[in-house]
Parts: sequence; structure tokens; C-alpha cells
Amino acid sequence: MENQKSEILSAAGEPESDDHPVRDLFNQARARMGEEIIGQKLLVERLLICLLANGHLLVEGAPGLAKTRAVKALADCIEGDFQRLQFTPDLLPADLTGTEIYRRDTDSFSFQPGPLFHNIILADEINRAPAKVQSALLEAMSERQISVGRKTHRLPELFMVMATQNPIEQEGTYPLPEAQLDRFLMQVNVGYPDSKSEARILELARAEARAELGRADTPAALLCPETIRRARTEVLDLYLAEPLREYIVQLVVGTRNPGAYGEEMERWIEYGASPRATIAMDRCARARAWLDRRDYVTPEDIQAVIHDILRHRLLLSYEAEAEGISSDRVVDELLRRIPVP
Repeated sequence: MENQKSEILSAAGEPESDDHPVRDLFNQARARMGEEIIGQKLLVERLLICLLANGHLLVEGAPGLAKTRAVKALADCIEGDFQRLQFTPDLLPADLTGTEIYRRDTDSFSFQPGPLFHNIILADEINRAPAKVQSALLEAMSERQISVGRKTHRLPELFMVMATQNPIEQEGTYPLPEAQLDRFLMQVNVGYPDSKSEARILELARAEARAELGRADTPAALLCPETIRRARTEVLDLYLAEPLREYIVQLVVGTRNPGAYGEEMERWIEYGASPRATIAMDRCARARAWLDRRDYVTPEDIQAVIHDILRHRLLLSYEAEAEGISSDRVVDELLRRIPVP
């Protein structure tokens, strides 16, 4: 491991100093969000990673764990439009994309944009909407455009979807199809905060109640679209050693050829991850290293993001589900059996 780091440092140079205005703004945003989203440090980091990697985030957790609050906190840090969409069983695709409206005065149709034409989208309880509505997000998330009738309408350059779903309510829900799950860069599972964080949440709730009575001003946005664009460029330019590129590829290919890593793996995995997982792992590892004030990627960066990237992309067999084997357990085994360069 130390030899690998030495090789990276000699090829890429020493890490940049803290005098980095773009990265400083992102770390200020992380600090501000951490003050509002107590006990969910991982969620805050994953939101910023997805923003830097130009991807979308799926968050799963029980009600009341600050999933909605987290994306609002991110939106407050960005100079852009925020739109919350509450998914319900009676929602229609046009309620998301918009529709053509007939104008009698001009005897023509004009397009009325839907709520997807905003920068930051919160798709709350996405699994409560039927498949037809869920599929309306596919083109928007993948192609950054919406087709209505014979025309295609481009979405804003800064466009990010954060979807939430509750795992404990099965009645009236529709599981997300594999094609849509693959469009999400990462899936994060949110757990309960510890007792110390819970006490801080009480103090924060009381302080916010007082602020509402005093009508406190909303803090100024920290990240403009140009700052985000520059940060994304820097992330893409981060140094990734060739052995680590091969490590990423082997981790993903291992999900498609599990028999090479043992009979158990072959029994557990029905279908492996697509090439989107390889791209996602590369970009997320770079983003994590950049946020950590480094200009090179380490194996720890890859291992830190791999669960959130593969968790929703692996289709486990019936035998694995019967044995109580989770996707995270399968990823753990991959990490154990595939050697680190």
C-alpha cells in the first residue's frame, strides 16, 4: 500500500495546498450542511460527491431521518432552482415533464415546462408512483432532455435528481425497475443517529423554532454554476494510477463472472453490474479524493464508495435472498477476494 502511494505521489506531485478557492467553497458547503444535517455525515458527503460527479442519488431510509432536509440544505448552498416532487399513485408523466397547451389566440400549441425543468429535483417517495411515471424520469436523468410530442427540450446544464424511498412501507409502493436504478450514480442507506447526535438535533430544532419566530434570513448560496463546472473539471483531471484503473475494472467485472471468486459468489449473484458502475466508481473515487484535498486517488477512495455504487446494481439470486445475503455482503466478499494493487 505504501509503495502504491509513493508511486502515485511521484507521478502526480505533492497534494495541493489548502489555498484552493473552489475546493474551499465546497468544504464550506459541507460544513454548513453538516450543521443542519446532524448525525448524517455520510449522506452529506455523498450529496456533494454526486454533485461533483454530475450524477443522481437514491436515498433509502425510515421516515424522519432528514432525507428531504438534506437535499434542501444542498439546494440552499447552490445558486439555482429547487423543486420538490411528492410522488403519489395518481401522478401522471405530464405532471413531471410538462405538456403542450393549445393557444386559441394563435391557433397553435406551446410547451408548458413541468417541474423537472429545475436545477435540483427532490423526488420524494419515488416508489409510490407507478412505473409509467417512474419511466418519465429515465430520459431526463440519462439524456438531460425531455421529449414531448415531436420536440425535444433540453434540461438545465446543472441538473441533479435526489430520490427518496422508505423501505418499511410496502403497501401502495412500486419497486423501481432495474433500468431506472442503474441511472442513479449511488444509493445510500440512511440509519438512525446516535444518542449524542440526537441530543444535538433537539438543540437545533429549538434554535430553528426561535429563528422562525424572528424570521431569520436564509444564508447566501456558496456555489454558483460556474464554480460547480470548474470543480467538475478538476475532479476529472485528478490523477488515477493505471493499477487502480485495473482494480476498478476487476471489481465490476467480478460481479459478472462471480464463479472466478468462489462457488458462493456464483450462487449469490444472478446478474452483475453494467459499465455504468465502472464509470461511476471512477468518478466518485475522484470526487472523494478531491473533497479530501488530494490530487490523486487511493485504493481507500474506491473502497469507500463501492458499496453505494454496486448496492442497487447487483441482482441477487433467490438462494442469496433465502440465506439473508445482502448486496453489501456480496461487495464485502468482492473486496476481500480481489487483491488491492
